[in-house]
Amino acid sequence: MQPLGDVLRELHLDVTADSGPEPEIEAELPVCPRCNGFGYVRRDLPLGHPEFGQAVPCVCRSDELSRQRQERLQRLANLGPLTRLTFDTLIPDGRNPETEQHRERFRRAMSAARRFAEHPEGWLLFVGPPGCGKTHLAAAVGNACLDKGEPVLFVVVPDLLDHLRAAFGPSSETSYDELFENVRNHPLLILDDLGTQSATAWAQEKLFQLLNTRYNLRLPTILTTNRTLEEMDERLRVRLTDPDLAQVCWVEPPRSLALQHLGTLPPLLQEMQFTTFLPERPGLNREQTESLRMALESARTFAMAPTGWLLLQGTYGCGKTHLAAAIANQCLEVGLPATFVCVPDLLDHLRSTFGPESTVTYDELFETFRTGPLLILDDLGSQSGTAWAQEKLYQLFNYRYNHRLPTVVTTNLSFDALEPRLASRLRDTNLARICEISAPDYRRPAGQERSGSRAQAYRETGPRRRPNTVY
Repeated sequence: MQPLGDVLRELHLDVTADSGPEPEIEAELPVCPRCNGFGYVRRDLPLGHPEFGQAVPCVCRSDELSRQRQERLQRLANLGPLTRLTFDTLIPDGRNPETEQHRERFRRAMSAARRFAEHPEGWLLFVGPPGCGKTHLAAAVGNACLDKGEPVLFVVVPDLLDHLRAAFGPSSETSYDELFENVRNHPLLILDDLGTQSATAWAQEKLFQLLNTRYNLRLPTILTTNRTLEEMDERLRVRLTDPDLAQVCWVEPPRSLALQHLGTLPPLLQEMQFTTFLPERPGLNREQTESLRMALESARTFAMAPTGWLLLQGTYGCGKTHLAAAIANQCLEVGLPATFVCVPDLLDHLRSTFGPESTVTYDELFETFRTGPLLILDDLGSQSGTAWAQEKLYQLFNYRYNHRLPTVVTTNLSFDALEPRLASRLRDTNLARICEISAPDYRRPAGQERSGSRAQAYRETGPRRRPNTVY
C-alpha cells in the first residue's frame, strides 16, 4: 500500500472507461507478434468489402491497456490491504450478532452496500461503534466497483486532512488547490472514520467545503463514523441526513465516547481470572472453603454459557468481585459482549446525563444497560438509598428479570436488607443461582478475626452495608 500522499499526487480524474491510452502505459506495452508493436492490424477481407484495407486496433492493445488500467485504478484507489475486504468475506449477520435486532440491522446495511456497489448513486452513511464492520462494508463497495473498472478513492479522514495541511509546506510537490480539487471531484469517494479528526476550525471548514461540493454535485460518496448524528456539526448533519440524497445505515446502535468507556474493566479487574482465584486459603474452615469452591464452580459454569442470573453474596473482600470480573474477562476473551459496572457508578452516570454538557441522553445510556446481552452489577447495596436510585434499579432489574437477560450481581447485603422488590427477583431460584460465600475478608491476616468481626456477623445475620468501595 503506497503512501496516501503519493496516491493523491498521482491521482488523475480523467481515468474513465473510454479514456485513451496514457503515455506511461503505452511505453510499457510488450511487442505483439501480430502487429509488431504498432497496435493496429488490417483484417483479411475480400476486395470490395467496405472495410477492406482499414486498420483496426489489435487485440493485444485493448487487453494490455485494460490490464494496465485496472492496475492503475487499484493503485489509485488507496485500498491496499483492504482489497481483502469483499462481500464474500463479510459475516452475514455481522461481527456482533447479539440479538435478532442486531442481525437484522447488519443485514439491511449489507443489502444497502450491495445496491450501492451495483449502481453508485447518492450518499451512503454507515454508523456504529468501532469493530462493528463499517469499514468492511465500505471497502467491499469500493472493491466491487474496482472489479467493474470504475475509479474509487478510499481515504481515512484524519489522514486526508494531514495531507491537505502538508500541501501548504514549501517542500510539497502538489499544491493544495490541485490536491483538494482531485479529492473533492472524484467520481466515487469513500471517507472512513468521519468524526475522529481533530475538531479545529480549519478541519471543520475543509470537511464542510469537501462535502458541500459533493452534496451540490450529487457525487457518489460513502462515509463511515462511530459518532452519533447529534454529535456532528449541524452543517454536515443536515447534508448527511438529506433523504433525497443520503441513506443512513445503523450497523449497530451508535455509542458515544461516554458509553464506550463505561463498563470497561480497570487494569486491576482485568487481572482477575478464574486461574488466580484460590478457594484454599490459610485459616479457613471446611465450610468456608467449600463455599468458595461452589462459588468458583458456579461462576465458571455461568461464564461458559451465560444464561439466567447469578448472585454472589458475602462479606467484603471474600472474592465476589474477583469472580464477577473473571466472568467478564472470560466472556470478552471469546468475543461475548459483557458490561461490568459498579452500581453506585452506574447511578452517577445516569444522573450526569441530565447535565447540559452530557454527550449522551439518559434514555440511550439506560437502554444500554437495561437491554445489554450480559450485565454484571458489582456492589449492589452500596449505592445511596434515595427514592430515585431505588426506582431506577427496580426498573433495570424488572426489565432484565422479565426478559430473562443474563445478569450477574454481587452484594454484601442479606435478602432482608435489600430493597424488597429487588430481593424478590434475586431469590427466584427458577432464574437465579444463589452463591453464599461464608469466607471472611482475604486481606485480613490469618488469626486476626474476632468474634465481633464483620465476617462473624455475616455468618450470623447475613452481610451488612459497607462504604462505597470497589474491591
